[in-house]
Amino acid sequence: MGRWLRPTRLTEALDALADQRWIVVAGGTDHFPARLGAAPEEDVLDVTALAGLRRIEMRPDGLFIPCAATWTDLIEAGLPAAFDGLRAAARQIGGVQIQNRATLVGNLCNASPAADGVPNLLALGARVILASVGGRRELPICDFVRGNRQTARREDELVLGIVVPTPSPSARGGFLKLGARRYLVISIVSVAAVLDVAGDGSVRGARIAVGACTAVPVRLPMLEAALVGRLPSPGLVQPEHLAPLAPIDDVRGSAEYRLLAARALIGRALDGFAEPRMAA
Repeated sequence: MGRWLRPTRLTEALDALADQRWIVVAGGTDHFPARLGAAPEEDVLDVTALAGLRRIEMRPDGLFIPCAATWTDLIEAGLPAAFDGLRAAARQIGGVQIQNRATLVGNLCNASPAADGVPNLLALGARVILASVGGRRELPICDFVRGNRQTARREDELVLGIVVPTPSPSARGGFLKLGARRYLVISIVSVAAVLDVAGDGSVRGARIAVGACTAVPVRLPMLEAALVGRLPSPGLVQPEHLAPLAPIDDVRGSAEYRLLAARALIGRALDGFAEPRMAA
């Protein structure tokens, strides 16, 4: 193994990234299992000691989820109902030990097609904040994740965190996943939804994203538009609404199976919104 750097100041971390290539880690729950056996010669930058980058907090531009915030931090943050889907995903990210170590930003940067956090962040309209010695920039989630294990982060950049715009007080979130078992499983298909629901139960606005079905999570704009002004119902989901999906075909499921499963999961999610409150 190469060098291990654990800076306490952001400037130190950015200077290091500007100087040479580092593998950035936080919880390390994806990093270390992928390197069992002969450890590669690589320099590791540990961001867990950076000051001010652990606490989830509400800011003027929205909810800030910093790079060292864990899934347990999210579960315990007391967030409004719009985050129910993200919180549900957090409770299914491995066991409690993994939730205590793994970070949301790590899940995002790992860019697995089956990452359960990413479709939820997409449905929440989240943005990624990146920093380097040259300055900061922001990207929407859909522009940050570019493919299987591919992101828009440059080698000299650090993902400081994720910002979620302040949701409507009447917005509710939901998340469902299909796997070989209930917990400790990689998603075959997942569905995240955030619906702004009026007092009569009708939909004022909708954001629906499907994960693990395509190389990157995608939203379903035709379905979102079809829901507005109507009561959420599985019967509203039509085959043409799934047009943005290009299902992958692998050992966990065929492309045809994934497409069928995606439609079924979306229907179940919408059925949940018809209840007084979708369970998180």
